[in-house]
Amino acid sequence: MRWAIGVGAALVTAIGLVLMFLLAQATNNRALYERNYARLFGINVVVAVLLMLVIGWVAFRLIQRLRRGKFGSRLLIKLAAIFALVGVVPGGLIYVVSYQFVSRSIESWFDVKVEGALDAGLNLGRATLDSLAQDLSNKTRAASSQLENVPDATAGLTLERVREQLGASEVVLWGGNGQQIAGTGTARFQLSPARPSAQQLRQARTERSVAHIEGLDEAEGSQAGTGPPTAIIRALAMVRRPGFDLGGEARFLEVTVPLPAAVVANALAVQEANREYQERALARGGLLRMYIGTLTLSLFLAVFGAVLLAVLFGNQLARPLLVLADGVQQVAGGDLRPTAVLPGKDELGGLTRSFAMMTQQLADARGAVEKTVGELDAARANLQTILDNLTSGVIVLNESGTVMSTNPGATRVLRAPLAAFEGQKLAEVPGLEAFGQAVQQQFADFEVERAQHGLDHWQHAFELHPGGPGGAQEAAINLVARGAELPGQTRLLVFDDISEIVSAQRAQAWGEVARRLAHEIKNPLTPIQLSAERLEHKLSGKLASGEQAVLAKSVKTIVDQVDAMKRLVNEFRDYARLPAAELKPVDLNALVSDVLHLYDNESGHVVKVHAELDPRCPPIRGDAQQLRQVIHNLLQNAQDATEAATASHPEVPRQPVLVRTRLSDSGERARLTVQDSGGGFGENILKRAFEPYVTTKSKGTGLGLAVVKKIADEHGARIELSNRMQDGAVVGAQVSLSFALAAERPAAPNPPSEENTVA
Repeated sequence: MRWAIGVGAALVTAIGLVLMFLLAQATNNRALYERNYARLFGINVVVAVLLMLVIGWVAFRLIQRLRRGKFGSRLLIKLAAIFALVGVVPGGLIYVVSYQFVSRSIESWFDVKVEGALDAGLNLGRATLDSLAQDLSNKTRAASSQLENVPDATAGLTLERVREQLGASEVVLWGGNGQQIAGTGTARFQLSPARPSAQQLRQARTERSVAHIEGLDEAEGSQAGTGPPTAIIRALAMVRRPGFDLGGEARFLEVTVPLPAAVVANALAVQEANREYQERALARGGLLRMYIGTLTLSLFLAVFGAVLLAVLFGNQLARPLLVLADGVQQVAGGDLRPTAVLPGKDELGGLTRSFAMMTQQLADARGAVEKTVGELDAARANLQTILDNLTSGVIVLNESGTVMSTNPGATRVLRAPLAAFEGQKLAEVPGLEAFGQAVQQQFADFEVERAQHGLDHWQHAFELHPGGPGGAQEAAINLVARGAELPGQTRLLVFDDISEIVSAQRAQAWGEVARRLAHEIKNPLTPIQLSAERLEHKLSGKLASGEQAVLAKSVKTIVDQVDAMKRLVNEFRDYARLPAAELKPVDLNALVSDVLHLYDNESGHVVKVHAELDPRCPPIRGDAQQLRQVIHNLLQNAQDATEAATASHPEVPRQPVLVRTRLSDSGERARLTVQDSGGGFGENILKRAFEPYVTTKSKGTGLGLAVVKKIADEHGARIELSNRMQDGAVVGAQVSLSFALAAERPAAPNPPSEENTVA
């Protein structure tokens, strides 16, 4: 309420000041006064009505407070009445005196003597200007006699002498047809000076000379501050012809003299004063009404200010008691919000501060409890958010192994919709029976171990087969799980998928095995081969034919097997000691074409190789020697797979091996793809195809794709292995490698979980 009253008072005061300013402007500007009188009067009425409504509303509020028995109402009414009387009585007296003063002052403005003085001043100004014009006309006629015997060619000198004699600004000699003959002063610099009108020429012929004043109207209409007003007297006299030259053309002398600035200013001042006097005389009644309206508005403002001060000061005195009364009611109702504290230093202000301090202490005690509850809720919400975004799986179980809650990570890792099985035992989830039972056993063992050794958690590795007992080798999941006890007889199970880590460890282990095998096996192979060949050489020709044949066959067998062992050892050596790639710009299409020369029709291969090379493919970053080995391994595997499928199913037509290069749609990478028409890979092989010693060949070592994978990692390439499907049946396999272009920085090797992507 106090805020509303303050804003209203400021608004009304501003309106009153604006009205007074507009009134002062309208008094000095008749056009503005006539245009805005109705608006000003209407605004006056509206402001007066608003003031009356505000005063009535304040009085109504005070009466309502008194009827409701609100504490401090009587004191407010008394103070309001006192201040209202203090404001109304002096305001009314000032209003009466001002009304009489304004009425008599406005009437005294309009006096017969003033009007007569203004008329006399106007007549005096006109007579002065006419006298100046007549004097210049006589002087011009006298000066025209100097040009009677002066020819047109030499008239300029005479005109200059006339201009100096008369003090004129310009002197012009005109012909009878209105053409300029000569001129001095400012006329010399004008291309087309103003010509006398035909009427002026006729009048000059008749009266010998005429004069008129120009520019006085423009000076009258000029605004103040634009410089002194300028006006001129222009006189025109006919020049007589010499002797009896009656047939010659008449000439006219025109003299222009500026009027004194003081004369022009005084004449305009008298004229302006007379005009304003007449305008105010016409608006006498309007001015009287406007001033009376302004005085009335001032009276209402004074009354409103008095009542407003009464309410504010009264409220200032009664407010501490009202604050205490409201505070007691709030505390009694259980509302412990902080109460208002008054800034005063008196006893009432101190009492409100003490009461507010007591209320604040009660509110702090309640707020501490609510804050603790809120923090618990926030912590619970934060914990749930963290669990929802964890990559690890989290399951909360009760003592019997029933699933109480899970996070999305558990569903992703275990590949089972665990949220749908909340309220059921983990051992009853399809595909996780063994895992649930093993977890329960781990918790049972943990209870015993904790009692003996004080352990706070257990950890164990699991290998799951979601496909069921029949899929023991399909899509195995390697987990490491940790369990702990929670308050309330609940159990926490946290687990991570470490399948990719296990696969990387296998690759590392096989690299170490390959290195040791290459070292331990290769050394005795050469002596064995040399010893067998020396034995054959020593015994050749010393044995019977039958024994000689047996010896030759045995030696050949030893040599062949030693060669096979050397090739095996070399493969292990290449896998374990593959040199670091030297990445340089390599033309992938040229490299593929170079390798395909070894697989042409004359190479003797049963399965042909067909190439589709993208001519848009730019150079890539790679090691040409290692990439050549990759292409050889992939083509050899594709031919072996197609040949094996043809041998097992000769009735099924087989397509040649396809090697393809293509620039990606984004234009940022190049892809190398090798497709075969073999029997494809099983699910267990797809998951582990890039691990050493994983193969589908009866005589293979399982190192071909492992070497390809290792070279791809060195090149920062993405490698994909998938089966080619047609109408739901496997029609072959496909291996794709995606390389970075030479214009770009080589991409860093991807982690194992992102490189081994199966389409």
